[in-house]
Amino acid sequence: ACSRLSVVACGTSLYAGMAARPWLEKYAGIAVDLDVASEFRYRNRPADRCAGSLYISQSGETADSLACMRAAKEKGEKTAAIVNVPTSAMAGEADVAIPTLAGPEIGVASTKAFTAQLAALMRLAHTVGKTRSILVPQDETRFEAAFRMVPALIEDVLDREGSCEAVAKVIKNSKSAIFLGRGANHALALEGALKLKEISYIHAEGFAAGELKHGPIALIDEDMPVIVVAPRDGSFTKTASNVEEVAARGGKIVLLSDQGGCDALAKHCRHQVVLPETDDLTAPFVYAVALQFIAYHTALALGTDVDRPRNLAKSVTVE
Repeated sequence: ACSRLSVVACGTSLYAGMAARPWLEKYAGIAVDLDVASEFRYRNRPADRCAGSLYISQSGETADSLACMRAAKEKGEKTAAIVNVPTSAMAGEADVAIPTLAGPEIGVASTKAFTAQLAALMRLAHTVGKTRSILVPQDETRFEAAFRMVPALIEDVLDREGSCEAVAKVIKNSKSAIFLGRGANHALALEGALKLKEISYIHAEGFAAGELKHGPIALIDEDMPVIVVAPRDGSFTKTASNVEEVAARGGKIVLLSDQGGCDALAKHCRHQVVLPETDDLTAPFVYAVALQFIAYHTALALGTDVDRPRNLAKSVTVE
């Protein structure tokens, strides 16, 4: 029974853990630290037998994450791994292995592996919350409904592919792009920026929307596309104020929200992607797929190899 959990991963897997942190803290009652694996192993942090660590990896062979796991085990800490390859080194060496069951993903850039990681993390938060008697009956009902709803919600996003393709026309000739979001949507902004970088080769950065005025706003001009991930959740009003700040400086705003959110901010936006209504459990799946579509269509428009981006490998087995 750990009171604190270190989530350790790289790239897309790290962003999955970041998106899931609100679930683990709210519904499982576990304080969560997030660490980039290549940095975590060099921190020389004290051993804590009341803490555990969770490692997320598509391949289960990611060198930095595996090294971190081994170092934690040497300190006597409990380890768990979320992996897509059940025969991988991380699956074999972790105290607990959680398979994502995504099946082989041929493209180098993770897509279904990411959403499968989210599903595994949501189930983990649900299970731990029940085990620790933290989940109230109402939330347990919400979890079960969310598990059933996610496939249909993703199908709904797939039917809206045309809106995402239209976004590609807005950003394909840009040299850079900014992605903004708050809470779990910050993680999705980071993942959306990563996907755009990986397969279109357009420089992109994701920021917590509240950090906009602490530096990134200096980059905003009429040539800068700003993709805002903003479902109507508890932080929507704050994110809306950031949209207004960007609009006042001439930024090309692309808004991802539900119909109500898009209606509220329509006058500020160059383009909108209207997505299904969601809650905190289902939103990451919906917005992740839309962001993947945006990167995909941008890459197609630029003629890059979507499945085999330059300089990247599916499994990073060197540090």
